[in-house]
Amino acid sequence: DRLASWSERADAGVKYFSGTATYTGTIEAEPGWFAPGAHQWLDLGDLQNLAEVSVNGTDLGVVWKKPFRVDMTGAAKPGPNTIEVKVTNLWVNRMIGDRQPGAPTQYTFTRPVFYKAGSPLLPSGLLGPVRVLQVSAAAASSTSAGRP
Repeated sequence: DRLASWSERADAGVKYFSGTATYTGTIEAEPGWFAPGAHQWLDLGDLQNLAEVSVNGTDLGVVWKKPFRVDMTGAAKPGPNTIEVKVTNLWVNRMIGDRQPGAPTQYTFTRPVFYKAGSPLLPSGLLGPVRVLQVSAAAASSTSAGRP
């Protein structure tokens, strides 16, 4: 119902998760977005730590540093658009989860042990806000590499 760090969740399986999780959603694109020469960018806001993005099944690549944006021009269409964002985090939170008293399973094995049960968790996941940026043909030609 809202974007938040996995490390803030009460469910230990999410709180200490390390790996890739998939977010899906739909964006309604207005016909006016598609003027000749216009570009549409999907801005993911903040995420930890990298994401693979697709729009309507078209792979738009991987983002791994700010700004977390992909050019969705050509993949987006007027009307509903399916967005898929696969976010992968670091394994720090999983290592901390493995050190929790009563942890039923240990998933990570490292020597030396870098993290303890009380170590602070790192933010993980898609934090947002997610938004669509419109760039007109004139603005697109004047921005560096067409990036808003």
